[in-house]
Amino acid sequence: MRDVQLLHQWLSPGYPSGAFAWSHGLDRLIDDGEILDAAGLEAWLSGVLRNGSGWSDAVLLANAYNHPERADEVAELAAALAPSRERYAETMDQGKAFARVNAAVLGGGDVPYAYPVALGLAAAREGVALDLTLTLYLQAFIANLVSAAVRAVPLGQTDGQRVISSFAGLCREIAEAACTADLDDIGGAMIRADMASIHHETQYSRMFRS
Repeated sequence: MRDVQLLHQWLSPGYPSGAFAWSHGLDRLIDDGEILDAAGLEAWLSGVLRNGSGWSDAVLLANAYNHPERADEVAELAAALAPSRERYAETMDQGKAFARVNAAVLGGGDVPYAYPVALGLAAAREGVALDLTLTLYLQAFIANLVSAAVRAVPLGQTDGQRVISSFAGLCREIAEAACTADLDDIGGAMIRADMASIHHETQYSRMFRS
């Protein structure tokens, strides 16, 4: 029960990691007219989870959790994998905020690692189950992007919740695979998502920081 309570606190929109300010390039795709409804959002999120940062971040989190003695190595790779200035800021700023608040609340280190690395280390330190941490991390990641779409598409709240529900099984599937994955298993092919993030840096009117 404590595992669920702690993860609920960490991954809640009320935990001051600043997740609400980032859209992972979604802001640009909406502005370009590429995502206009729930179906388009769901297709894009599926790719991000399977072939983009969803999978990569899950592997980074798992390796930080399983090998805390290699935290610096995992964190260095996490920073290097960011494909743009904004995506680097997205993961680093959230990681810094999470570590700072968590250290103040529960103790432990506040080293400014990328967000999945910081969360993986915190979960290991508190003895929170890895599979549960990964599943709820991925679900929170999806929920935050759906929240961005609800505000920017605009997308109705009910459609947004339908999209989140549709990914329950995939989040569990990716979490299970990531639990035992090595850093060599990281890889992605979401080029359009990466390019959207890069192009967002010059977007004239925007709602989000990435």
